[in-house]
Amino acid sequence: MRTAFLVAPEGVEQVELTSPWHALAQTGETPRLVSTARTVQAFNHLDRADVFPADVTVDRASADDFDLLVLPGGVANPDTLRMDATAVAFVRAFFDAGKPVAAICHAPWTLIEADVVRGRTLTSWPSLRTDLRNAGATWVDQQVKICTAGPNTLVTSRKPGDLEAFDEAVLREVGAMA
Repeated sequence: MRTAFLVAPEGVEQVELTSPWHALAQTGETPRLVSTARTVQAFNHLDRADVFPADVTVDRASADDFDLLVLPGGVANPDTLRMDATAVAFVRAFFDAGKPVAAICHAPWTLIEADVVRGRTLTSWPSLRTDLRNAGATWVDQQVKICTAGPNTLVTSRKPGDLEAFDEAVLREVGAMA
């Protein structure tokens, strides 16, 4: 399973990047960090955390090269991604190809911009509820929501406190857990 983690150059919530990354890596997976820049400044909420090198920039990446897309949150991360047409097209390509996508916290903002939430049921950080409903989605307040109503499976979660359930759902999606 080839997994892409798409993040902006600044603002990704570090634990929402590293927790699912480590969960997938323990299965033998080698995730790839895809970004709009060559380096990524992660955050612990509002405080700067670690810097990560991107494996590939989104303008050189193709959804064809991956089997799964993970979108970590953080407020600034998806807000920046949704303003980048190449990043939005990369996300949309996973849906067009029927490939699974996982998004946590504020990451569904990028899904809204890609126009892929209509008719889907998902969860997110609570402040996105109205945005998701306005985009045609059904919002639920659950640790993790797996939606199969559409061309692909969509795994969503609300916040860092839900990472254990999110990671388990992602691992089940890739067949690493029963």
